[in-house]
Amino acid sequence: MEKIQNYWVESFLTLIDLCKIKTNESIIVLTETRSRELNVIILEQAIKKIGLEFIKIEIPSKPYLIDPIVKSTGASNILDGNNVYIKKLKESDIIFDLTKEGLMHSKQTKEILSSGTRIMNISDEHPEILSRLKPDLHLKNRVKEAVLKCRNSSIMKVISDAGTNLEVNMKKTNTVGVWGWTDKPGTLAHWPGGLVVSFPNTSCVNGKLVFQTGDINLTFKKYFDTEVTFDIENDFVKTISGKGTDKKLIEKYFKSFNDKNSYATSHVGWGLNNKSRYEALTMYDKSELNGTELRALSGCFLYSTGANEFANRFTEGHFDLPMMDCTILLDDNIVVDKGYVV
Repeated sequence: MEKIQNYWVESFLTLIDLCKIKTNESIIVLTETRSRELNVIILEQAIKKIGLEFIKIEIPSKPYLIDPIVKSTGASNILDGNNVYIKKLKESDIIFDLTKEGLMHSKQTKEILSSGTRIMNISDEHPEILSRLKPDLHLKNRVKEAVLKCRNSSIMKVISDAGTNLEVNMKKTNTVGVWGWTDKPGTLAHWPGGLVVSFPNTSCVNGKLVFQTGDINLTFKKYFDTEVTFDIENDFVKTISGKGTDKKLIEKYFKSFNDKNSYATSHVGWGLNNKSRYEALTMYDKSELNGTELRALSGCFLYSTGANEFANRFTEGHFDLPMMDCTILLDDNIVVDKGYVV
């Protein structure tokens, strides 16, 4: 294991401080046997350094009982059928979530949050990435402003010179913002943060997305090498076109789940974190990063397929697809102009 650096610990201390944990609040550090041990150790050191007490729960990792390779879903399966652990989690005040996939889209998350427990997900990234993107106070107001704009709008339009033309009914969406920490009961955040995402209800998303060379497929942890087009009708990807390997890979992966919901829109939004680096996928081995940084990349349009708890759709299939150089409009007001946040 790598030698723990002091500045890694300092970034974890910053996170804990911003979560405003009271001395009488109960803390659970939730891990699984496949969790990144380095992050678990650093978190435990940081909590002890502040003088807080915690309970560590480690659950054996579970295999996925399907043929496709499942990665970067944000929907950990470790709580499936584990009602005893769910009860313990609901009785806590804050959960530091270090599961491999995270609890963001897990089936049990809504129940846990409804008890007043807050969930602080630490993304499965190397601590060097986390420390480079340590929680930033300036992000909170930036994200909250974007959330307010989304909640007050009726239509989101996404266009690009490449031919993207997507429309989202914002009247029937649930918008959340993540700035990287949580200090309110019943809320969830993930670190790194810095993005706004809207979860559409049924029949809200229609149009066309044209992915260009240099756009990002975070499920495969690679940049697009060739053009791919999605035609989307009433939330679902109906046709996939293109002539390169990217189209073949995406199409085969979708089909492998044999699940209609894997083609459905999970969420749409854009990144607001100026510290996120576009070139991050080239700078780290795939095992070192989960790619949350690229989801929060300032000015990217994030289109995701798969689980959407607000539309009561659950599936193991998931794509996170940040797009560059898009223009995003809310009721014809530009909020992102060709990849730059207005």
